[in-house]
Amino acid sequence: MRKADPWETFPVVQAQLAQGGAFLLAPAGDGRVNPMTIGWGLLGTVWYRQVFLVLVRPSRYSHGLIEKSGAFAVSVPRPGEMGEELEFCGTRSGREVDKVAELGLELLPGRAGPVPLMAGCELHYECRVVGRTSLAPRDVLSPEIADKNYSKGDLHTLFVGEILAAWRQ
Repeated sequence: MRKADPWETFPVVQAQLAQGGAFLLAPAGDGRVNPMTIGWGLLGTVWYRQVFLVLVRPSRYSHGLIEKSGAFAVSVPRPGEMGEELEFCGTRSGREVDKVAELGLELLPGRAGPVPLMAGCELHYECRVVGRTSLAPRDVLSPEIADKNYSKGDLHTLFVGEILAAWRQ
């Protein structure tokens, strides 16, 4: 792995999020990690820091893991790769199955943070949570967005992760 500039990788991340998703990895304790598929996320600058903003519903297993650990990682597959793994991690709960073991996934140790990274991915971001905010129904102003994404409630928490390191494989 070699260091990557988060700004140079932005187009790759946005394209993969739109086409197949990426893995959000949260430490589950005892050396385990829970990968969850995300399709939304933003790279940007907040408080003069490079950040990766991820949205996680409170009902998701990863939500509590991120809150407890204060850290997460994002691993972005190459376009067209790891589709089955992304599908599995997006439809199964880590409360019920160890996704890494079930799929035989390989993890790489994090170099800048405590969260392992997903082997076989093109890009990796190691992040520590520096902020979070929970959406409330009044915060979603567009009826089209509210109706499509929040008809059952369970509005996302936005976790602001300071990028400790970005890697390219």
